[in-house]
Amino acid sequence: MSVARNTRARKAPGTPKPAKSDAKKATPNKRSARPEVPAVGPGTAHRMDLLETMLRIRRFEERCVELYSAAKIRGFVHLYIGEEAVAVGVNGALTAEDAVVSTYREHGHALARGIPAEAVMAEMFGTTTGCSGGRGGSMHLFDASRRFYGGNAIVAGGLPLAAGLALADRMREQPRVTCCFFGDGAFAEGEFHETANLAVLWNLPLLLVCENNLYAMGTALERHEAQTDLAMRAASYGMVAWAVDGMDVEAMENAARRATEAIRAGAGPHFLEARTYRFRAHSMYDPDRYRDKAEIEHWKTRDPISQLMDRMRQADELGDEELTGIEHRATDEIDHAVETAEQAPEEPVEDLLLHVTSTPSEVRRP
Repeated sequence: MSVARNTRARKAPGTPKPAKSDAKKATPNKRSARPEVPAVGPGTAHRMDLLETMLRIRRFEERCVELYSAAKIRGFVHLYIGEEAVAVGVNGALTAEDAVVSTYREHGHALARGIPAEAVMAEMFGTTTGCSGGRGGSMHLFDASRRFYGGNAIVAGGLPLAAGLALADRMREQPRVTCCFFGDGAFAEGEFHETANLAVLWNLPLLLVCENNLYAMGTALERHEAQTDLAMRAASYGMVAWAVDGMDVEAMENAARRATEAIRAGAGPHFLEARTYRFRAHSMYDPDRYRDKAEIEHWKTRDPISQLMDRMRQADELGDEELTGIEHRATDEIDHAVETAEQAPEEPVEDLLLHVTSTPSEVRRP
């Protein structure tokens, strides 16, 4: 019996690897690989939508940085800047009937899912018009009407919930997919392995998307995983799994569409390792001293927004006028979201136990 081993030499995380000279061998698992991406969707209009959604997420989070610095947003805030292609690409392959389970770094997931910026910003402010009524804050966005079943402050905490949603759909014979986002740190938790095992055992309609940004909080992937090819490890459970360029929104959508089509056809759970990178620190509290600045700058050259813009400009699909319009729409939307969040009421003290305890009339007795 052969055993797969990680024989790669240890080196600084994020260091690009030299390309192999053998052109016959595909290199989808190499971080430096730039595979050709098949066209997805109805051409230019679709690409424009992808670009606008990524820019909305980027500008929303940049405004959150300003508001946090001004003490208008409090608590933990985990920024998604640099990873926008994953949320936008994957959500592009999902339907309104599918379910999404997220992590504490979920602003991008929520906005890509269609939750209004106004509701997300109000939740950041902790006011009653927030999507979670102001009770969740940055890490607990939730909108059942859009089948967005929340961010989760517990690392890997969303995985068992996603398995339950997928099991319910399978038992009801609903043609739905449950998509669960999680980071490489969650891959090391028992919940991932328990969920992966049951998902294959029960043939669940589950799409597992690991956003591998190379760092579990401040710990480099190569310091906490003996085998850093996460897709290969996921495949050991018997599910279809492969790595995707998480800095390319079209590559992400193409992979997610391929996976969801197979899941709907009864092929069981699929796993995508989105190889991506966060440009900002783990959270607003994080001094970010564990990464080399040159590494960050290297990954910024692969900014998913800039890559798509360059591709569209080369194809004469994007001009200055269109880009200006996108920027203006994003700015106006976020300005309005901030204005309404600042004016929204806070929850009254008398409602603090609402949804926490039951009144005697609501308690069912045997």
